[in-house]
Amino acid sequence: MKPSFLIAAPTSGSGKTTIARGLMALLASIGMKVQPFKCGPDYIDTKFHEVVCGRPSINLDTFMATKEHVKELFVHYGADASVCIVEGMMGLFDGYDRDKGSSAEIASVLGLPVVLVVDAKSAAYSMAALLSGFLHFREDIRIAGVIFNKVGSERHRKMLQEVCDDLQVECFGFLPKCAELEQGSRYLGLDFSEKMESEKLVSLLDEHVNWQRLLTL
Repeated sequence: MKPSFLIAAPTSGSGKTTIARGLMALLASIGMKVQPFKCGPDYIDTKFHEVVCGRPSINLDTFMATKEHVKELFVHYGADASVCIVEGMMGLFDGYDRDKGSSAEIASVLGLPVVLVVDAKSAAYSMAALLSGFLHFREDIRIAGVIFNKVGSERHRKMLQEVCDDLQVECFGFLPKCAELEQGSRYLGLDFSEKMESEKLVSLLDEHVNWQRLLTL
């Protein structure tokens, strides 16, 4: 089976969009056929996906489509891909009615492992309580591991690694605080129009995230 995973977050603004697009760009740059998907009826992020992957990004939405149709879309568009990456929306369990239509529901329907992107800017060991809740909230959702965003220092990184060690959840890596990336925002989404910012993002992910491990999911 080809590697496939869903990138989600506890809340909006955690950095999942930055990391999802960066990973898509990184894997595409080494010659992989990356099939992008987006949870929900979002037609802005899908355009950015298409630019970096060179393939149409497909919406997976259980509000306007049946679960069976979502499965068919995933299988059809991912058939010839090397890897399938689904970008979640909002917080992992946020849907139109509690968790209905949420990223978690898409992960459950498709049987996808979840990579949780967590903004660690203002916390260290308190992350243990937050992650423990997400890890054990629903038995049908498999959180394969965590990527921490906005990590401030090597000491901060080690403290976050201790959190993962104690919870026995894999840490796939981190994205350090970077002013260049934080400036790249605009109305209704992130701005990846500056080539320098995109290259910087790919370079940071290549250095700090174990993307080879992600390809085993």
